[in-house]
Amino acid sequence: MDDLAPLLAALPRTIREPILHHGTAGLREVVLDLGRVPELRYDRGAVLLPGAVTREDIQYVGGRLDRFREDNRTGIERTLHRIACIRDRYGTIIGYTFRVGRPLIGAAGGLRDLLAGGKSILLLGAPGTGKTTLMRDAARILADDLGRKVVIVDTSNEIGGDGQIPHPAIGRARRLQIPAGDGTRPMLEIQAAILLQALANHTPEVIIVDELGFEEDARMARTIARRGVQLLATAHGRRLSDILHNPDLAGLLGGVHVLPLGAEEARAGTSRFVRERIGPPVFEVVVEVIQPGLVAVHSQVAESCDRILLGLPPHPELRDISINR
Repeated sequence: MDDLAPLLAALPRTIREPILHHGTAGLREVVLDLGRVPELRYDRGAVLLPGAVTREDIQYVGGRLDRFREDNRTGIERTLHRIACIRDRYGTIIGYTFRVGRPLIGAAGGLRDLLAGGKSILLLGAPGTGKTTLMRDAARILADDLGRKVVIVDTSNEIGGDGQIPHPAIGRARRLQIPAGDGTRPMLEIQAAILLQALANHTPEVIIVDELGFEEDARMARTIARRGVQLLATAHGRRLSDILHNPDLAGLLGGVHVLPLGAEEARAGTSRFVRERIGPPVFEVVVEVIQPGLVAVHSQVAESCDRILLGLPPHPELRDISINR
């Protein structure tokens, strides 16, 4: 169930027909830049199409999409496809990136024991490794299979898809969207406010949120954890150490402070300071997505953090969670 027909309908015939010729299996992105050749990006590699993208092509696409939000993103109603635009310095759209969204039922099946355990889980990984796909399927497992009351705070509509009705891939989970910014409040304040609404208004047992990236997000995560609500989130980082060394997000792992060493301790080592964790981590489990289907699970997060701060490697559990394993 790729829902590719609505995406293809938004593309000019000169782009749509070559896609059908080359096939849609494994298609990940369609890149259109004014005056440059169109690019189809597949799992197997890129395909460059003949001819340059014209202003008419750009206008054709623009006339078939909803307006773009403040972050220059939009989507297609009840699909998981994401479209981002590029503007010139005067605000005119001169390019698009279409990202094909595909639901993958069972993607988070290899994490079912962690989800069922009720512990808060932080997902990390490079872009394109499938974090959002895992989050979406985790929402379905928690809501449908485990019977939990799940509320998704959908930062960019990437988990539940665009439009007022969420994509069926999230199962019975409910979804709160982040309002488009109006310039009067920073996005970080808006997201934190919606997280608070999810907690206070909808009696969730689980809150799922994509893209924790600010200190205010970390504070809200601590508030959610203190209320006894299971939290499943992604954050801006590839590895546990990235979060630990990020001043805005270190609070997700208990926070870090720097202590000066005594003269005798300093002489014995190579540094005059030591970094220590301040308190218990908000997230009891951290999952690093190494590549689609392969993850590293830190089930003792405090211990992993302390080892990293001491300059020692952590010892996560490697898991193959691919559906066909």
